[in-house]
Amino acid sequence: MLKKFPILKWTLLTLVGLVVILVSFGFWFKGLIPPKNNTIVNSQLKDLPYLTENVPSMRGKILTVVTSAQTMGESGKSTGYELTELARAYYVFQANGFEVDIASPLGGTPRVIIDDEDMGAYDFAFLNDTSAQRKAKHTIPLNEVIKEDYEAVFFVGGKGAMFDFPENESIQNLVREYYQNDKVIGAVCHGPAALVNVTLENGSSILENKRISSFTNAEELLLIPDAASIFPFLLQDKLVEQGARFNEGGMYLEKISHDKKLITGQNPWSVWPVAETMVAELGYRPKFREVTDEENAVSVLLTYHKLGVPKAKEMIVHMLEVQKTPINRVLVAKHGIIAAMQGDVSSFVEIIGLVSFIKQMDV
Repeated sequence: MLKKFPILKWTLLTLVGLVVILVSFGFWFKGLIPPKNNTIVNSQLKDLPYLTENVPSMRGKILTVVTSAQTMGESGKSTGYELTELARAYYVFQANGFEVDIASPLGGTPRVIIDDEDMGAYDFAFLNDTSAQRKAKHTIPLNEVIKEDYEAVFFVGGKGAMFDFPENESIQNLVREYYQNDKVIGAVCHGPAALVNVTLENGSSILENKRISSFTNAEELLLIPDAASIFPFLLQDKLVEQGARFNEGGMYLEKISHDKKLITGQNPWSVWPVAETMVAELGYRPKFREVTDEENAVSVLLTYHKLGVPKAKEMIVHMLEVQKTPINRVLVAKHGIIAAMQGDVSSFVEIIGLVSFIKQMDV
């Protein structure tokens, strides 16, 4: 039959060839990803010198705020706050001598979002920390917060923040009072939704002419194409609408904005620098912290996007051979997939090439 229909024959051969290529690529790609490190699941405070050694004496208290929302509006999709965004900031503050409390609009036990692929030693340590878990499961209702007790406030991200931060009067009052009394305000990812609708005593928006970073439209719409119909607004649009000078970085890469006492970050990969910049703004030099493998991966990707493959490879060699610090291959590979999702085949090939290079150097 195939002899009678040569076109069908070549079509079938082509399809078979494509399947073989895709399957072979899949096995090769899987081989680039290191096996999951199950030992970090049991991480404890005692395993992390940053949290136990040379901790300064008590410097005051910092309030962290998480969302109470459990669904994305009428869509019914579950949501909550991002554990990594709370845990990492919580420990930066604690390691630098601050007691940390956790509040939420409704108080009690908010829903937490845990993405296993993004979890590191500090995140698992937070889950195994009885004191931190007691605070996370018994959050203070915002209307019961004694504002004068805290030196600063940090708004944790998570898509739920889009639904209960912007219209919350307790948040608006707290932000207004802290800003007007020269206290430090930090927020990351969707956390800057807490700044929306805050009007100062002079009648202007707190966002007017402020340099701000948050989760971007591009980041939101790539993973949730119908985000505009699910959320009450797109955060980047709303911040700009209320006068912010939006400071946008690379997609899913670290970016922070520091406008006097107002410090904001674009996404979960911005938590470390936002928290440490808050400590500096409070008048203290942030304590030394070993950079994580995830942060190294972000640095490699930032270098790749700015300077190209050769410079990225130079950085990889320096990190692995000179600094002896690890690079998170999974995160780099994810950015290759992101490039593919955007139809950028060239970047996909180059980034996956970097993953392969890291693996070769890491042997």
